Amino acid sequence: MADVLKPADAAQVLDAVAWAAAEESSLEVIGGGSKRAFGRTVQAAHRLDVSGLGGIEMYEKSELVMSARPGTPLAEVEAALAAEGQQLGFEPPDLGPLFGATRGVGTIGGVFACNLSGPRRVKAGAARDHFLGVHAVTGRGEAIKAGGRVVKNVTGYDLCKLFAGAYGTLVVMTELTFKVVPAPEKVRTVLVFGLDDAGAARAMSAALRSPHEVSAAAHLPAKLAARSGVVRVAGARAAVTAVRAEGPAPSAEHRCQALRELMGDLGEVEELHGRDSAVWWREVRDVAPFVGPGSAGGSAEASADGRAVWRLSVPPAAGAEVVARVAAVAEAEAEAYYDWGGGLVWLSLAGDGDGGAALVRAAVAEASGHATLVRAEAGLRGAVEVFQPPSGPLAALTRRVKESFDPRRVLNPGRMYAGV
Repeated sequence: MADVLKPADAAQVLDAVAWAAAEESSLEVIGGGSKRAFGRTVQAAHRLDVSGLGGIEMYEKSELVMSARPGTPLAEVEAALAAEGQQLGFEPPDLGPLFGATRGVGTIGGVFACNLSGPRRVKAGAARDHFLGVHAVTGRGEAIKAGGRVVKNVTGYDLCKLFAGAYGTLVVMTELTFKVVPAPEKVRTVLVFGLDDAGAARAMSAALRSPHEVSAAAHLPAKLAARSGVVRVAGARAAVTAVRAEGPAPSAEHRCQALRELMGDLGEVEELHGRDSAVWWREVRDVAPFVGPGSAGGSAEASADGRAVWRLSVPPAAGAEVVARVAAVAEAEAEAYYDWGGGLVWLSLAGDGDGGAALVRAAVAEASGHATLVRAEAGLRGAVEVFQPPSGPLAALTRRVKESFDPRRVLNPGRMYAGV
């Protein structure tokens, strides 16, 4: 079993990584550990646990900016913001239960390291778009600082965007600064029942193109909608297409009514308010339809029900066709739902064989999209490409970036790509 190094501050992180670089040893970098099974299995000599680097370092409500150490639980950040009527605009998901881990153990460092964004991405952008500044230690054992507390401080290379989505393979972050936004006064969700996948894609596209400032659009087929914790959705026994309007009360209510009129000819229309609206979007955000029974706790190393879960990024109009192509060939039943107006597809397939890797990658290639194997058993994650294989020029660039920040392959070796 790997030795565990648990630094208490940034100086100890620097010492640990510098030692590992000098010894040409390797480190698996973890925070809360809720997403250890996201990516290829890391074979490292030691584990660098940064969960001890917790706490909010700075919060300026009037400036809409916060700084926190990477081990700070996401729940702690969100609670501090909620107390001041603010929130993280990119609506980060809690993927812990998807991997069989306990809800609420994810950290702010993990959110940005994996560039996790929820349904509001269609309006607010991705996590990396809210990442302003970082203090970090490179795989060379060097302390660096990038960005600042406001967007205009970012000059030259915007390294925050490079580190967001690098899954801890380039640097160990020791402090993060990010934008926050005011929480909406009212949230209204318009539901349309009974649309097929292709019809739902057209409906969501029309809503997003409208002047009504839709902040989220998602579609669940009937079987997955029946698993919802919202009684009205689960009891409908029909597919559910949802769009969200939020903001000041008069504006949200007016736009909700306008969306009802826009979509009223498509099928039965209803609204969700308050708690039910929040529950619905939390389930969409956290991939709840694919969280198996008993996965509220347990090992993050294993999937909850043995099925592989894929995240596909495709043109919104192509999502239904990609899913149909996969389902037509898959030997076991394929299940899928759509977020980001159809541009994000969550797909569940049998976890045996290659987990549908060849089939999925061929289908998304025809749509000029890409696919990530988010959840699978460790053996499958070691046997197939987890992340979209980069093209020749992109692969060369990836190797050069890794060489610049971590030439000795100290940090999370092989987590994203074999040999990189």
